[in-house]
Amino acid sequence: MRAIVLHAPGDIRLEDRPKPEAKPGEVIVKVASVGVCGSDLPRMLVKGAWKMPLITGHEFSGHITELGTGVEGWAKGELVAVPPLLPCNKCDQCKTGNFSRCRDYDYFGSRRDGAYAEYVAVPVGNLLKVPQHVDPRAIAMTDPASIALHALWKAGGMTVGQTGGVVGCGPIGLYAIQWMRLMGASKVIAVDVSEQKLDLARQAGASICVLSKDLAANKARADVVIEAVGFDQTINAAVMLAGPGGHVTFIGIPVPDVTLANKTFQYFLRQEISLHGSWNSFGAPFPGPQWTTTIEKFATGDLKWEFMISHDLDLAELPGIFKRFAARDIHFSKVLFHP
Repeated sequence: MRAIVLHAPGDIRLEDRPKPEAKPGEVIVKVASVGVCGSDLPRMLVKGAWKMPLITGHEFSGHITELGTGVEGWAKGELVAVPPLLPCNKCDQCKTGNFSRCRDYDYFGSRRDGAYAEYVAVPVGNLLKVPQHVDPRAIAMTDPASIALHALWKAGGMTVGQTGGVVGCGPIGLYAIQWMRLMGASKVIAVDVSEQKLDLARQAGASICVLSKDLAANKARADVVIEAVGFDQTINAAVMLAGPGGHVTFIGIPVPDVTLANKTFQYFLRQEISLHGSWNSFGAPFPGPQWTTTIEKFATGDLKWEFMISHDLDLAELPGIFKRFAARDIHFSKVLFHP
């Protein structure tokens, strides 16, 4: 099969790899669609994966082609979602249903071979039923949409009439805007460096769109803010966007160290703003209502996804696209590949 293999940061190769075989309790999934996660950029260009060489990619959907021994309740040809985390199910966090905080987890595309490939071997515990009429591209975006929902729930969710704020209008930010609206937010403030990204934020339901360079002049404040970038500037901006007693949840993963300015610290201290960390997207029973709710909203059409796809490419184009990511000469939102 064709597969994208990461040998070292920046050394990304399209290779011919053996097709995996289904072990007992596993199925083989033929990948229908796989998306680039924001975490793939530092993993594949800067930091590397947990082990290398490795087939990367973890946001995916596909159809079952083979059933291993002992597998019941699944059928060949069935479209499935695949949560990428494989929890240990033994640690204290797993036992309390906090799978995102598992102390000894495995993970598609960073710790085991992932989905930038034609086929993936998947344990039945990581298969999730989906309505068969839903587009596989939407199912491949269940992970980022669930991450946004998990982050909002970490902040306590929203109530009707509140104001939301989103800093960083990539796919996770665009889903956060939609979830805020579905929860009853009367207004959503969107912040980004790119006017193109703000155009997408308007399509997602943002009512106030602010370029980062103009943020100091913005007087609107939010009850709940999602930070989905992970830079010093955006982290500080997200705190300052919250109103008195507000909540800020951080999703963006920083690469360098992060500094909170004294002004930012004084503000969240004096305004009694609560800061929350959010990691991954999982709850109990695994993979959690974050995933099942997302799939339900894809099926009903309440959660929009197609407008944010900027690229839908053959897998062979992946190494070239990542070179363009590194050179920063490409505008993109959601990038998908069909292996």
